[in-house]
Amino acid sequence: MTFAILNVSAILTAALSAFALGALWYAPFVFGAVWKRANGFTTDPPPRATIFLLTFFFNLVMAVNLAIFLNSPKTTTAFGAAAGFAAGLGWAAMGLAIVALFERRPWSYILVNGGYLAVALTLMGTILGAWR
Repeated sequence: MTFAILNVSAILTAALSAFALGALWYAPFVFGAVWKRANGFTTDPPPRATIFLLTFFFNLVMAVNLAIFLNSPKTTTAFGAAAGFAAGLGWAAMGLAIVALFERRPWSYILVNGGYLAVALTLMGTILGAWR
């Protein structure tokens, strides 16, 4: 496996799409208020540049990882979306759910955060599968 054959533009776009989805997903008018209650926040946490930079970096790591799994000439948009969904729901969301159960987090925490991971990875997989 060589990284030279990965589509860097697709990877960057996939990472940016997950970053943008997070901005929308956690907005107060979508799931932000539920997320805030699930975490016990009474005020909005102050934004920090480091958090946003690390968030993009972690999205980039996820996009590279998914691109490696999808790195086949036979990969299609539908397969990319299905693989992204399987990774998002089956690995990321379920892993988060296990940790959250032991931390005694509410189901709303699991559904909001796990849902984001499932949708973000589905979106990433769709982009990576389509942009071959």
